[in-house]
Amino acid sequence: MGDNTVVIALACSQCKRRNYSTKKNKRNHPDKFEFKKYCRWCKSHTVHKETK
Repeated sequence: MGDNTVVIALACSQCKRRNYSTKKNKRNHPDKFEFKKYCRWCKSHTVHKETK
């Protein structure tokens, strides 16, 4: 990994569980990621936001 690449966790906005992890380059994407992904506990597609 490069100097600016970090591993982040994505948490469901409804149940707050951390379901996914991904990498991002902080220099290219300084703001927080937000994806619509499937949550297996909610059993639906929900917004997942970047957490620590």
